[in-house]
Amino acid sequence: MSRVASDQDVDIDLGQLVRAVWARRLKILTITALGAGVAFAGAKIVSPQYRSETRVLIEPRAPAFANTQTNDASAGPLLDELNISSQVQILQSADLIKQVINNLKLYNLPEFDAAANGSALTDILVALHLKKNPLENPPEERVIDAFTQRLQVYQVPGSRVIGITFTSKDPKLAASIPNAMAQVYLAIQSGAKLASNTEATRWLEPEIDNLRQKVGEAEKKVADYRTTHGLLQTNGTTTFTAQQLNDISIELTRVRTDKANAEARAQAVRNALSSGEASDTLSDIMSSQSIQRLKATESGLQSQISDLQTSLLNNHPRLKSLRAQLADIRTQIRQETQKILASIENETKVADLRAKELEQQSDTLQANSARAGEDAVGLNALEREANAQRQLLETYLVRYREAASRADRNSSPADARIVSKAIEQVDPYFPKVVPIVVVAAVATLIMSAIVIMLSELFSGRALRPVEATNVGATDVEATNIAERVEEEGQGEAAPAPAPKLVRPSMLTAAMDDEEEPEAEPVKEAPADDNEFSVSSVASYLTDCRAPLAVSISPSGDNGSAATVALARVLADTGRRVILVDMTGSGYPSELMAENPEALGVTDLLCGEAAFGETIHGDRMSDAHLIPQGVSDVRRAMRGVDRLSLLLDALTSAYDIVIVECGAADVAGVSRLTRSKEIEIILSLPEIDEAAFVGLMQDFQSAGYERVVLMSGGEEAAMRSPARHAA
Repeated sequence: MSRVASDQDVDIDLGQLVRAVWARRLKILTITALGAGVAFAGAKIVSPQYRSETRVLIEPRAPAFANTQTNDASAGPLLDELNISSQVQILQSADLIKQVINNLKLYNLPEFDAAANGSALTDILVALHLKKNPLENPPEERVIDAFTQRLQVYQVPGSRVIGITFTSKDPKLAASIPNAMAQVYLAIQSGAKLASNTEATRWLEPEIDNLRQKVGEAEKKVADYRTTHGLLQTNGTTTFTAQQLNDISIELTRVRTDKANAEARAQAVRNALSSGEASDTLSDIMSSQSIQRLKATESGLQSQISDLQTSLLNNHPRLKSLRAQLADIRTQIRQETQKILASIENETKVADLRAKELEQQSDTLQANSARAGEDAVGLNALEREANAQRQLLETYLVRYREAASRADRNSSPADARIVSKAIEQVDPYFPKVVPIVVVAAVATLIMSAIVIMLSELFSGRALRPVEATNVGATDVEATNIAERVEEEGQGEAAPAPAPKLVRPSMLTAAMDDEEEPEAEPVKEAPADDNEFSVSSVASYLTDCRAPLAVSISPSGDNGSAATVALARVLADTGRRVILVDMTGSGYPSELMAENPEALGVTDLLCGEAAFGETIHGDRMSDAHLIPQGVSDVRRAMRGVDRLSLLLDALTSAYDIVIVECGAADVAGVSRLTRSKEIEIILSLPEIDEAAFVGLMQDFQSAGYERVVLMSGGEEAAMRSPARHAA
């Protein structure tokens, strides 16, 4: 029987569950052993299945004498992923499977036509029209279906290797079928290449014969045209006329050069004769043999005259004779120079005549060359046609030789090779007796334990009543103080009504005060162990739809942490909430802001930041934050009167605005808003009776009608990022 009442809170007794399982351990072990035995018997009854695998590598292959460039050009598609997938499909094609079946005569094996030896269960299902009669399919199709069910072809990840796996009751058959499939596949691939080469050879033969005839005709047309129009060639690229014109141009240039050279030499000789200067420096004069002999004689006479002048007088007959001979020699030298000048001038005249003659020949050849250029247009067209036919013929001849050289089966290997052959397996692939027995035993053990635990839970034996927990000392103290404050407020005759301490677990009827000022009906909320907890205060603010709440934390950072927790709880419920940090320590900003140097309320009041720049997201929830800021606090407090405008703007954009004032006094709080229609939250994690009574009196003096007390221990937990992430 159950040990708990139907209206009593219960908890699961884990110890009772363990004890119940331990008490029935023999039963569990017996069931486990029975399950293992059944699994062992079933594994032994099932016919063993053997699996073998053959692996084929897809790669471009060609004989050693093949053209390397051709192989490289065809290697790209073979290494493509789509091509590998295509080869997998070819290995699974019906034609290849039929060829393997016929080669190994698999249609004679009962394993591949089990429908012919149908079982009683199959006959019943067919009679009830729950299964199609397999005998309606042709025998060949039944064999192919059985073959396909046992076949697996796949691409090894990250490679160009294809695995061919086959499962059969016969280990020899399981090994022979993948090997046979690989051999048939290689034969098909090689045959495809051989057929392609044969077809290419058959097509190229008539084409080559036709091209040879066309090339001969085109070359004959070129030769006839060249003879008819006199476009004879001196070499591979130049005609006879063009060659003549080129030679005459070269000769004309040389003659003009010789003429200019002769004119320069003649002018130099004239200058020497007219000026009376020595002509020893002129190459034409010094190269003359006569001049050289005369110069030698002149030198000898001068030498004799110089020797005799030392011993004879100037009028001596010997000296006069020598001087006369010297003058005669010089006259001869001058005459020889005149002859050389005349010879050079004759060279100039001859060069001039030669140049004029060459110019006439050049003009004649240019006219002939112009006519030959017009004729060359037609010749070029014929040559282009002949060259095109010749190149096409050469290409076809190369292709024909390559295709003819691969006409043999051994010269066209398949673009794949076997890298691992299937071998006969000793151990069956299925069933694995030991793993099956172990898994069945463990599963039976776990299921037996679960059934026993569920029976204990449903019977109530594993449930225990939960003893009522007392409200914490802090909550009791808060309740007593609240009641005492209310009594003191009723006993004293103060000019203003005493503030009402609101229990967050109730919604006061203060919003209906205008209709019934004396009555204070309340609406009970669900009971909570801590009626002043953060969750209770969040529920209260949600229900009363307060647009603005001002939190005061006399205890400092502990109370501010509870206010941060309150904002996060409200955000988790889907409310749009923002917290304004007006504390002196900036502890809420430290808990919520991602950047400790973020702009905030002090920067806004000092005019150093725009309104949108001061709003930041909470790093642990969907709540928003206006942090303390980085500007001078004293300078910012001079414009604190403008804060009420900021709060009015925030209340129009958010569901609730929470202003955390830290350890502020009531007078400072009253400056925040121009209206008293706000919710005052007194955040006191630990209750101090004297301080609490004093605060309530201050609120009474300031004219606030109600105060919400918030205490409890959720603040520390709400600070942890792990809790929010969870």
